[in-house]
Amino acid sequence: MSVQQYDYGMIGLGTMGRNLVYNMCDHGYSVAGFDKDSAKVNALWENAEGRKVLGVHELKDFIESLKSPKIIMLLVPAGAPVDAVIAEMKPFLSGDDLVMDCGNSHFSDTDKRTEELAKDHIHFMGVGISGGEYGARNGPSIMPGGAKEAYERVATMFKDIAAKAYGEPCVTWLGPGSAGHYVKMVHNGIEYGLMQLIAEAYHLMKECLNLENDALHNVFLKWNEGRLRSYLIGITADIFDQKDDLTSNSLVDMILDASKQNGTGQWTSQSAMDLYLPIPNIDAAVSARDLSSLKDERESAQKKLEWHKVVFKGTEGELIGWVENALYFSMVTTYAQGMSLLQQASKKYGYDLNLGMVASIWRGGCIIRSALLDDILAAYSAEPDLVNLLVNKELALKLETCQDSFRLALKTGIGAGVPMPAFMASLAYYDGYRSGWLPANLVQAQRDYFGAHTYERNDREGIFHTQWAQEQH
Repeated sequence: MSVQQYDYGMIGLGTMGRNLVYNMCDHGYSVAGFDKDSAKVNALWENAEGRKVLGVHELKDFIESLKSPKIIMLLVPAGAPVDAVIAEMKPFLSGDDLVMDCGNSHFSDTDKRTEELAKDHIHFMGVGISGGEYGARNGPSIMPGGAKEAYERVATMFKDIAAKAYGEPCVTWLGPGSAGHYVKMVHNGIEYGLMQLIAEAYHLMKECLNLENDALHNVFLKWNEGRLRSYLIGITADIFDQKDDLTSNSLVDMILDASKQNGTGQWTSQSAMDLYLPIPNIDAAVSARDLSSLKDERESAQKKLEWHKVVFKGTEGELIGWVENALYFSMVTTYAQGMSLLQQASKKYGYDLNLGMVASIWRGGCIIRSALLDDILAAYSAEPDLVNLLVNKELALKLETCQDSFRLALKTGIGAGVPMPAFMASLAYYDGYRSGWLPANLVQAQRDYFGAHTYERNDREGIFHTQWAQEQH
């Protein structure tokens, strides 16, 4: 085997890893690949089609095949597998080598690994990659974090293989430490929120209008030509048009209504709670997936908790218009919550994120790419320190023009008994955020009453406690 021949190494040759290797090779880079699964190594070879690819079955041989200082990318499951791979290859690494974790690792793990490897002068980067199989092969959105000097070593390659939006590569250095993995986590949290909102729009139209899948396909197809244009709306239109190979039904009707999750949405909610920041749309989406998994309980409860729903008496076009406005309104608030979380985390963890650049690199390649991101980029370009997207003048006006029909859509769904946790959370967030007064004064009074937790007053400075005239209740 030739020594120090290949530009980059890839550990983990599943769908994402293998397609990223081919993407890199198509842009002129030579790549060695390693996986403990020999079948995956062989598959890399078999589909190489003349590209400068090396499939390696032994880790030592794999590392020795790389140019020095070595640059190694990991695409393995988050958690213990990442630590195991690092521990196994560390004896073969030298100072100034660079290891990049391109999976969905928790940002706190990325910080720990960066610190640990730095003791041996080995560079470590957490790199978020979004776009699925197609994106990996044809151009993903790439979210790198870590030392800027380390990023500069791979910047040209990342720019070459990344998706392009308006001619610009969908990649930029985001910040030090775990900035890349944090941004990718929030990206996935927004993804959870958007997917749940689309599912609720589907449920509302299916339940209240009895729309068949062909009609739903046409609705989403039309929506994807306007302000809702996005990757997720586009694939939803495709899904309603897909027939099942095993039956004569639409495939979507044959899929079990119990959704799974990989943990990144939950991590987003947990991080927001640690930072005392509300992201109710994303929280609702995570909870909705958890509720969907209670399939047996739900089927049993349906038989015991029946009620007579209110039948919608309006026209089909009327409700579809309301739902479109509801979806647009809620998409804006979901992005707003995600960007607000990034802003707060940036201050807490020292990322110094440029939210305009984050929006920019999400415009191509990634799962949450949408026409709305152009407006979000414009908002942050005009006002980099914008505290929340909801108070951007242009977006605020757009929300104002569609909120009446959003409320009508919600009333219709409530009357029909359609669960809409993300839609409801979206409106509650908006109404709460625009309220100069909220009833938290009563909550503080209750806390002081039963626990002497104290409170602040609105007419003078200081911390106060009252000896309440407590009664037995």
